[in-house]
Amino acid sequence: MPSSNSSDQEDDLEACVLRFSDLDLKETSLINPSSSLKAELDGSTKKKYSFAKKKEVPAPLFECKEKWWKCCQQLFMDQTSIHRHVATQHADEICHQTASILKQLAMTLSASKSLKSADERNPLKEYLTHDHEVSAWLPDVSCFSPDELISGQGGEDGEVLLYYCYCDLEDPRWICAWQTALCQHLHLTGKVRIATEGINGTVGGSKLATRLYVEVMLSCPWFKDYLCKDDFKTSKGGACCFPELRVGVFEEIVPMGISPNKISYRTPGTHLSPGEFHKEVEKFLSQANPEQSDTILLDCRNFYESKIGRFQGCLAPDIRKFSYFPSYIDKNLELFREKRVLMYCTGGIRCERGSAYLKAKGVCKEVFQLKGGIHKYLEEFPDGFYKGKLFVFDERYALSYNSDIVSECSYCEAPWDQYKLCSTPQCRQLVLTCPDCQGQGLTACCVTCQDKGGRLASSPTQNSFKEECECTARRPRIPSELSQQARLPLSPEPRPDVGESGPGLCERHHQHFPRPSQS
Repeated sequence: MPSSNSSDQEDDLEACVLRFSDLDLKETSLINPSSSLKAELDGSTKKKYSFAKKKEVPAPLFECKEKWWKCCQQLFMDQTSIHRHVATQHADEICHQTASILKQLAMTLSASKSLKSADERNPLKEYLTHDHEVSAWLPDVSCFSPDELISGQGGEDGEVLLYYCYCDLEDPRWICAWQTALCQHLHLTGKVRIATEGINGTVGGSKLATRLYVEVMLSCPWFKDYLCKDDFKTSKGGACCFPELRVGVFEEIVPMGISPNKISYRTPGTHLSPGEFHKEVEKFLSQANPEQSDTILLDCRNFYESKIGRFQGCLAPDIRKFSYFPSYIDKNLELFREKRVLMYCTGGIRCERGSAYLKAKGVCKEVFQLKGGIHKYLEEFPDGFYKGKLFVFDERYALSYNSDIVSECSYCEAPWDQYKLCSTPQCRQLVLTCPDCQGQGLTACCVTCQDKGGRLASSPTQNSFKEECECTARRPRIPSELSQQARLPLSPEPRPDVGESGPGLCERHHQHFPRPSQS
């Protein structure tokens, strides 16, 4: 076979092979120069092969950078002479090599298609088929003692992570199995919701465990292209903040009550950084008459959250759960017509689809949302325009970033913002009752619950009470805002409500709230 003085011969041959990447070999038997090559070639290659065959000279497999070749102890100074020599003396070898190369290319193409098919089946799923394979996606903690992972889980030395990630997940049940194993592996407690639209988690444990959890999430193929370290909000806490670990698959990662297929996370409002949001709120509050402004500062949270902390001048809907938010928008749609809406929530997740829903109504000038939620805002502006505590859905109930108290005791109206559960075991309400009132036995959410608790104490076997009391009788499920005077420069006086996960505020001073749940 001819040899060339080109130092790049192997690279040129490789380039030539790459040009045959789409060949589909039909016959791998030996062929001779006069027969048709049983392979599907691209148009350009077919023309070259046909032209070379007519002249009984095979097409060159590569172009050399120099102008002479050596073969059979002869020196050839041009391509025509070397082609003629190869065609007459080495035709069989060329055919053998061509058939071999085409066969290899066909096998490569087949393997490539198989790999692509495997990718489409999600290869990560294969690792999660059996419990022992889940370990492939768990961090190595062999260098740490169990005490190191568990110690510091208390409220002072531990940590709570809050995060979410909207991204398409083909099979959330595999993610669920992995997340369960991961949290157990790191001794984390908390709640993780998984759906085809993404993941929403709040987990607590030692700082070492939460650090390892973040590292795993940032390196996981499912989420590494969507999550960054700044997406994880941290606060003092630990495993003690949650009674257990709950990981589950749901239709939505935050329950708005509308299918993600109808209102998608892909069409949210414009994200504003805490600094940008701060400037917008400052501009809004600096107006002489904010009530007549073209801007609405909208709190997307539940009423018991905004009760103990909120942005100055906000509109805080008197709703008990986020799944009521779409109905609230529908009922008060005229309120938002031709308005610039600044939305916010705890960590940003409710605003993602909440803003998408409001945008879809087509009545607002613009819809903005606070990126990272109140959590990130308070990290940057602890003494900014957000006053009071930040409600959280765990045993802590609230986080404090400033000394402002915007709520009051349900009984004596003294400034107070620390929730406790109603003293009646069957009641799922939170009540604001100060130490003095607690000392007087005022620990239930209302008179009805006090009486219910007394009957339960006298008849221990009577343990099935409906959640109905003065608090739940009159409060409308979806409130109607008569005007923008519904903004909250002062604490609101919401009325009772009956709902699936517990009642709302009690009448007049007996204000109380549902037990925390991710709604």
